[in-house]
Amino acid sequence: MARMVKCVKLGRELPGLDKPPFPGELGKRIYENISKQAYDMWPAQSTLIINHYNLNMADPDARKLLREQMEEFFFGNDAKMPEGWVPESEDTDTPVTAGAGAKGGSQSSKGGGGGASSKK
Repeated sequence: MARMVKCVKLGRELPGLDKPPFPGELGKRIYENISKQAYDMWPAQSTLIINHYNLNMADPDARKLLREQMEEFFFGNDAKMPEGWVPESEDTDTPVTAGAGAKGGSQSSKGGGGGASSKK
């Protein structure tokens, strides 16, 4: 039987993570307060942040920034999903999640031609 948590991100009781995602206070806080479903939204968000800020994850300052962004994503003032948000389900083609819009934005920015316009 899955361990249940009152997810602060999604605002309801859902299955939690099997173990803290990483050591330390933030890992423990995520384990205790974030559902697996909400945690599974983080990879798309982190990719968006890494690409947007052009972060080098070998740089300790970049890792610190990403960790701060993670804490904001899960626990910040606007962390809760919008009222009426519905998780992706098998019967819908288009998910209504913050991560879905973020994915589209990062893909379009890759082919946006920003590098091409700077070549003259």
